[in-house]
Amino acid sequence: MKKSFLFISCEEAKHICDKTQYGEATGWERIKLGLRLSWCKITRAYSNKNNKLTEVLENTEVNCLKNDERNTLKKQFEEELAKHQ
Repeated sequence: MKKSFLFISCEEAKHICDKTQYGEATGWERIKLGLRLSWCKITRAYSNKNNKLTEVLENTEVNCLKNDERNTLKKQFEEELAKHQ
């Protein structure tokens, strides 16, 4: 079977979709992805979910532990672990 230069597989489309999210896809790849998205429900659903995930991650406020809080928690964990051994 001859591989078409214009039509891409679903797996290749997903890879290009991921690259597009990070601005790494070439213009030609975006064109091929657009063509695939126009007729493939599976790729379109993947792209929509990918876009929603990216949007959520960009708008999320993450509150991480400070180093001293993390060290205190680690120390407490190690003490409890030592008690039960």
